[in-house]
Amino acid sequence: MNRKGTGFQDLASFSQPADFRGRSAAFVQLWWLVQSTLFACSPQFMYGWRRWLLRMFGANVGHNVLLRPSVRVTYPWKVTIGDYSWIGDDVVLYSLGEIVIENNVVISQRSYICTGSHEHNAPDFPIYARKVVVCSEAWLATDVFVAPGLKIGAGAVVGARSSVFEDLPAAMICRGNPATPIRPRIKREVA
Repeated sequence: MNRKGTGFQDLASFSQPADFRGRSAAFVQLWWLVQSTLFACSPQFMYGWRRWLLRMFGANVGHNVLLRPSVRVTYPWKVTIGDYSWIGDDVVLYSLGEIVIENNVVISQRSYICTGSHEHNAPDFPIYARKVVVCSEAWLATDVFVAPGLKIGAGAVVGARSSVFEDLPAAMICRGNPATPIRPRIKREVA
């Protein structure tokens, strides 16, 4: 087999930056073991238990956050979740970089928050991480993908199966691939 290839990427030359994970390899492996057992196998109603586990591994988790047992968090010490936020079934928080989820945010089932990728133009395929922020009162509907380095504005709604590749403005309903603002989110007064 010819190892030279076409010159686009040579994975033999890849090296991960020092301290990229933010913790030792042993600590990372311990988290993955705990996540696969104590977190994932906990009964549905044990939200406090899952909040506690994340906090024990360095996450900043607010009051009354609801995390389903099937949520996957790569590195909890890079995650902040504000008060009263909901993280649904099979959500992935791919926290190679920092993820900030503010207060009263809903991230619905199967959504994927991605903070890392690779530089596709460099032969050594270097990895990078960029912070993602989901501002207060935003709602990411089912199966939304959010790319690295983005901000979802306060009160924004991102429609089901949308892919977010640019910052989205506050208080707008957005959808599509790529997600674009469609119309304002109207606040309905509660009687």
